[in-house]
Amino acid sequence: MMKKYTLILIAAVALSFTGCKEFLDRPSLTQMNDGNYWTNENNVRLFANGFYANYFTGYNSSWGTDYAPLRGYTFNDDLTTTGKQSIFETQAPSSRASTSETAGWLSQYNGPTWNFAWVRKSNLFIERINTMNEKSLLTSEAYNHWSSVARFFRGYEYSRLVSVFGDIPYFDKVLTDQDLDLLYKDRDDRTAVMDKVYDDFVYVLDNMRLSDGDKQYLNRYVAAGFISRFMLFEGTWQKYHLNNTAKAQKYLELAVRAGKIVMDNSAFKFTSDFRSLFGSMDLANNAEVVMYRHYDAALSITHAVASYSNTTESQYPSANLDFIKSFICNDGKPYKLSSVANADVLDVPNLIATRDPRFEATFVDQPIIQAATLLYASKFIDRKGPTFKGGSYPPEYGSVTNTNDYPVMRLAEVVLNWIEAKAELATMGGTAVTQDDIDKSINAIRSRPLDAVAIAKGIQKTAPLSIATLPDDPDRDADVPALIWEIRRERRMEFFYEHTRLLDIKRWKKINYMSGAQNPDLLRGPWVNFAQELPQWLVEAKEGKLKVEKADGSIVTYDGTNGADMVGYYIPENISDRDAFTDRVYNAPIGRNQISEYLDKGYTLTQTPGWE
Repeated sequence: MMKKYTLILIAAVALSFTGCKEFLDRPSLTQMNDGNYWTNENNVRLFANGFYANYFTGYNSSWGTDYAPLRGYTFNDDLTTTGKQSIFETQAPSSRASTSETAGWLSQYNGPTWNFAWVRKSNLFIERINTMNEKSLLTSEAYNHWSSVARFFRGYEYSRLVSVFGDIPYFDKVLTDQDLDLLYKDRDDRTAVMDKVYDDFVYVLDNMRLSDGDKQYLNRYVAAGFISRFMLFEGTWQKYHLNNTAKAQKYLELAVRAGKIVMDNSAFKFTSDFRSLFGSMDLANNAEVVMYRHYDAALSITHAVASYSNTTESQYPSANLDFIKSFICNDGKPYKLSSVANADVLDVPNLIATRDPRFEATFVDQPIIQAATLLYASKFIDRKGPTFKGGSYPPEYGSVTNTNDYPVMRLAEVVLNWIEAKAELATMGGTAVTQDDIDKSINAIRSRPLDAVAIAKGIQKTAPLSIATLPDDPDRDADVPALIWEIRRERRMEFFYEHTRLLDIKRWKKINYMSGAQNPDLLRGPWVNFAQELPQWLVEAKEGKLKVEKADGSIVTYDGTNGADMVGYYIPENISDRDAFTDRVYNAPIGRNQISEYLDKGYTLTQTPGWE
């Protein structure tokens, strides 16, 4: 049977928009005959499939890295590389616009460039479905579903654009070259835009089909998962950046509603071990997975992410000491409060043994020189993959021929979005979070089964979180309540190398976490005993380069004679902090050329605040 993403590729080719020379030039509607295409539901479905690769990216495809875990989401406070750390944008670019339907990607913002091609495509979709409905070419049920699909994609795109740029022009119809006042309108306030998105999402939750095929097809549960994500983002942004309690409550309440839709479906449950969510060759029957992207070598649908998890390929950047210290111990406490033996010994084998099982499922159990910080992630490959050595791997574990599936939307994200939204609402006069809420979310995640490999290593499940005895982490930010702190910790452990971390610290207004000057642990790796664990690096070539930091903060540099003293927190080679940055980096600047194009037509396009 032909899989979903083959259909997507066909649709993308058949229905692609043509390019254009200027930002505001609009291409022809489609390369097909638009007048006779919109005649039946099968054609509507084919057009909808053309959105999938853009929005449900999975591991991307071939060597693609945009919106892909491990290879794309590499700019955040979890990750460190050798040399100078990646810097924030320092000036407005000359141009930032695109009209292409290929995935535009700004890695420093985890979102799209200044591009309205997908907005236009979703508006076109909405208009054509409305016309079909007027001609009675769709049943009322089919109309409700497909108009929901189209409005979901419009809301998805605007949610991403707002997360990157803040204020953004809002378009709710297809424009022609004659609509100059609309084509060259200035940016609308982000809250006004997100109110429109809110309306689209409410419509989706009320009208989209509960099922439209297997778990590779968009349905109400998939949409609800994404809606919980986007509404949590905007609700917390409104709270922490704009101090707009009314709007924060509005969006967070929808996040809670969306999350509950998924959680109330008994088909979704935590029956999978953590590693199988990412290394499995077929997620069709995984009950934690709400939607997945399937890869199939026979259909030439493959990716490269597993090959960068096989312990032979390099990982730059990789997990730093700050991330390590955030990982909870298996008694449910942060390491400074834990009663687990050796909880404060931060070498890799001890971390594997003492931390929440997700640590063992995420990382190799010894330091690996292929990782920038020596902590190598094997999260995105199955247990078998790393057992092949010497650079000789079967196709599924090497090169660009990997075929493990990706969980595009999974229950863990939904419940963590849901519990965070509830906790935030409680701080604004809403109902207090209960132990039952915690049991349905954080504790449900912690009760996941362990696989045979973890059990053989003696890995233990983490103790449940008790709302009556929340840990009082000495490292907690003073302005963050203990419950919300623990929810944020849970997200950090759950989503390492995935889509969330940079967007999380931005919406929480915690971009200062990215500063090595304020957080020196960003510039360190785990505790390593080189003589015992990596003696191959005690060589002449590493003299004057290999360094560790002792517990007292003193630094020891390898000189060829002091190998026995090379014990401490690893200092990545030639490490230096990223350049200083200001709060303007929360949102991206637009291109100077785009501002000039507006001026040439007699209109004004306002630059992002702080980037003038």
